[in-house]
Amino acid sequence: MEYKKNIYTVEDCVAKITMNYPDNLNAIDMAMAEELLDILDKCENDSNVKVVILESGGKAFSAGGDIGYFYKNIKAGGDINMDDLIERAGYVSLNIKKMSKIVITSVIGAAAGAGANLALSGDFVVCADNVKFIQAFINLGLVPDTGGSYLLSKSIGIAKAFELCATGKPLGAVEAMELGIVNKVCSKDELEETTMALARQISKGPLIAYKNLKKQFFEANYTDYERYLKDGEVPTQRECISSEDFKEGVCAFIEKRKADFKGE
Repeated sequence: MEYKKNIYTVEDCVAKITMNYPDNLNAIDMAMAEELLDILDKCENDSNVKVVILESGGKAFSAGGDIGYFYKNIKAGGDINMDDLIERAGYVSLNIKKMSKIVITSVIGAAAGAGANLALSGDFVVCADNVKFIQAFINLGLVPDTGGSYLLSKSIGIAKAFELCATGKPLGAVEAMELGIVNKVCSKDELEETTMALARQISKGPLIAYKNLKKQFFEANYTDYERYLKDGEVPTQRECISSEDFKEGVCAFIEKRKADFKGE
C-alpha cells in the first residue's frame, strides 16, 4: 500500500508511524484508518520492530473527524453513512491493544474526538504540556467512537468517563496524567526525545515478557472490546448520525455559532 497520509520508518528497531496530513489536522478518515491498519500489521509482522511510536507530523495530534466533509454533504442534501469508517477506526484502536509489541503514542496539541481516543489507545501515552484531549462528539450531537467510552470507563472509571463524554470538557495534559491516562508529560520541545528515550528503553527490554504482558492485560481488561465496537459503538453512532441534531451540530460548528439542538 502507498501511504499518502502517514510516514512509516524503522530505525534501530523502533518503528515510527507519523500521521502527516496537516491540511486536515490528521483527521481520521477512511484513507487514514486503512493506512494505519496496514502499517500496524507491518509492525506486528516485522521481526526487526521491537517497539512502535504513533505520532503526528504537525502542531496537532488529530482533530478527529472531518467536519468540513460532513458539512458539505449536509448542505448538498446527501446522506452520511459512517458505519465502515467507525468500524475501521475502532479496529485501529483494537489492533493496538491486541498486537504483541508495545505502542507508545506521542501526543502534541489538540487530540479531539477519534484523535483523542486513538491517542489513549497506546500502551504508553507521552504528551506535551500543551495537549488538550477533547471528547468533542457531544458538541456535534454524536457519541464517542474509536473506543472512547470503553477505554475511558476502563481507565478512569464510569463517573469521570461519563462526565468527559457528556460535556466535551477539554482535558489538559497534567490533569490527564493525574487521572492515570497519561504516563509522561513534558514540554513540546522535549516530546520527541522523551518519547524516543522510552522507546529505546523498551527496545532493549525482555520482548517475550512484554508480549505476554500485553496478552495478560488484554485478557484481564479487553476481551469484549471487539464485541463492544460491533454491537455498542457502530449502531449507537449510526442513530446519532441520522439525527437532525447531528446536522445542526455540524452546521453550528462550521458556522461558528451555538448549536440549537431539538432532540430530534
